[in-house]
Amino acid sequence: MQLNELLALPVVIDLDTANRALLLGRTKGFQLAKAGEYPIPLMRVGRTYRVSRAVLLRALSVSPENSDAAAAVTATASVERHTSAA
Repeated sequence: MQLNELLALPVVIDLDTANRALLLGRTKGFQLAKAGEYPIPLMRVGRTYRVSRAVLLRALSVSPENSDAAAAVTATASVERHTSAA
């Protein structure tokens, strides 16, 4: 997963997306989650697992505050949001 993709993730993501970012296969990621051994903290919502973007970025040592790409991604997402709402 590219830096700009990581920075553009929503606040809470699904386990498949977190697996991709952590370079885990789908099966291995779900096995680790079910065993309580996932490399980062998970949230359980009903029968699904969710991951906080902030926790994921911290685990990957990505700091959106200090990244030049963060400003570009934020600006692009803002424009896309306003354009699609029209």
